[in-house]
Amino acid sequence: MKPIDLARLFLLAALWGSSYLFIRIAAPVLGIFFTISLRIILAAVALGLSGAIASPFKLKSRWQSYLLLGLFNNVIPFLLIAIAVVNLNASIAAILNATAPLFTAIVSAIWLKESLNKRKAIGLVLGIVGVAILVGWSPLPLSPSVIFGGISALIAALSYGIAAVYARRRFIHDRVAETAFGQLTSSSILLIPVAFATFPQTLPSLEVIFAVAVLAIACTAVAYPLYFQLISNIGATGAITVAFLIPVFSLLFGNIFLGEPVNSGLIFGLITILLSVWLVINPKQQK
Repeated sequence: MKPIDLARLFLLAALWGSSYLFIRIAAPVLGIFFTISLRIILAAVALGLSGAIASPFKLKSRWQSYLLLGLFNNVIPFLLIAIAVVNLNASIAAILNATAPLFTAIVSAIWLKESLNKRKAIGLVLGIVGVAILVGWSPLPLSPSVIFGGISALIAALSYGIAAVYARRRFIHDRVAETAFGQLTSSSILLIPVAFATFPQTLPSLEVIFAVAVLAIACTAVAYPLYFQLISNIGATGAITVAFLIPVFSLLFGNIFLGEPVNSGLIFGLITILLSVWLVINPKQQK
C-alpha cells in the first residue's frame, strides 16, 4: 500500500470520526433525519459548485447507477444506523456497524472474485475484536426493540459493503469527484421528502449551523472523493477498513472536545485495530 493511500485512509477516518461530534451538536436540535438529509443535500451542492469551478463534470447517462450507489451508500445505511442508535446503545451499534469490512470482503469474493485469503480473513475478524475492545460491551436485555436495532445495524453494514463493491465495479474508471457528486445528488433527491417531513420548528443557533456546514463540506463533500479514490487504488475490502479506524478517532475527539475519559480499552483497541488494518490492506505476498 502506498504511503499516500495510507494517509488518505487515516484522513478519511478522522473526517468520518469527527462527524459524530457534529451530529451530537446538530441532531438534538434539528432531528437526526433532517440533519442527515441536510448533510447530504448541502454536500451535493458544495461538491457540484467546486466541480463547476475547477472543471465541468461530464456526467454520463448513468443516473440509475448513481441512484443505486446513493441508495446503498447513503440513504439505507444512514437511516438504519439512526434506528439502531435509538434502539441500542452506542457501543453495540458501533460494533455491529464495524462488520461492514467483513461484508465487503464476502461480497467482493463472490462478486469481484477478489482474494479472501486466510491472512485477510484473520485481519477482518481481528478488526471486529478490536472495535469490541475499544468501545466495550454493554449487554442489553433481549427485547423486540433490541433485536430490531441489531438487525438494522447489520443491514446497514451490509449496505455499505454492497455499495463499496458496486462502486469498484461500476465507477472504477470514473473521476472520483464525479462519482461522489452523482451519488450525493441521487441521495439528495431521495432525501428531499424526508427533509420536508422532518423540517424543524425552531431556528438553529450559529453553533448548529456551523456543525451542519462542517458535516456537509468536510465530512461528506471532501470525504467521499477520498473514499472512492481508495476503492480505486486498494480495492473495496481495503477501503472499507476505515470502519475500524472511525471509532478510534471518534473516541479521541470525544476526549479532547467533550472530556470523555480514555481508558485501557482505547489503547488496547487501538493497537488491535491498527494490526487488523495492516493485515487486511497489506496481505502477505506469495514468494
